[in-house]
Amino acid sequence: MRSETGSSIVKAITALYEEGVDILNAELAVHEKNQATRPSTKKATGSSTKEGESKKLPTVIRYQQWYTNALRVIEQLLPDRLREFQDQYRGDKRKEIDFLTYTISDYLIGLRVKRGVYGEDVVNPLSAFSSKFQHQLAILLSALERIDSILADLEGVLQSEMFDHELAAAEDLLKKKHLRAAGALAGVSLEIHLGRVAQNHKIPIRKTAPTISDYNDVLKNASVFDTPTWRLVQRLGDIRNLCVHAKERDPSPDEVADLIKGTKKLIAEVF
Repeated sequence: MRSETGSSIVKAITALYEEGVDILNAELAVHEKNQATRPSTKKATGSSTKEGESKKLPTVIRYQQWYTNALRVIEQLLPDRLREFQDQYRGDKRKEIDFLTYTISDYLIGLRVKRGVYGEDVVNPLSAFSSKFQHQLAILLSALERIDSILADLEGVLQSEMFDHELAAAEDLLKKKHLRAAGALAGVSLEIHLGRVAQNHKIPIRKTAPTISDYNDVLKNASVFDTPTWRLVQRLGDIRNLCVHAKERDPSPDEVADLIKGTKKLIAEVF
């Protein structure tokens, strides 16, 4: 299931894509009213032109605003396609202008290239603009496929930093002889990590508040854990229970140290 943050980003990119489609269709509609366009300038699909909105601002302004926002998305989500995206707008130095080298910026400034005594167009500006813009829209749309993996990587980094901080705090508490507090803190990190492992492997957990033991069993049954790992987690869970249940005996310093060390091992080796 996509997180709330992921859903918000998807909605924002989708809205940006639809805005781009609307800008393109509005521009094509203007030309259709004034002259017959070539078959290559078919309307883009994905959104209907918003009536009245296209009349508020000219295409050059609407597109420049759209391009600035879309460029940020591509920079963050598809850096490997950033140059391709930029080239549709403005390419490098060119020896001649043809359909391949004509860019969106050329269209927006009204550049037309003619040849011959009859002044024939080398490039159909509207056709080139439509083709280049749709190329950008396709790149932007493909960014949606990267959302989940990028957010998962980011979440993993943030979670790793959190574990480092929490386990460092647990070690400090252990040094100060606060055994139960140190063990409880390490136990929380262990429990959260096991939940993350179950999520990564798409293993359903029936209980609403699963414990370390619950996660341990389902992960072993799903063959994520082998028997030695299962036994290790079982022992770490027992130590954690000693730390959080006041009626149990006090944990020893060695046991709490083992809990912290074992939790670090699992976080580093089991995903």
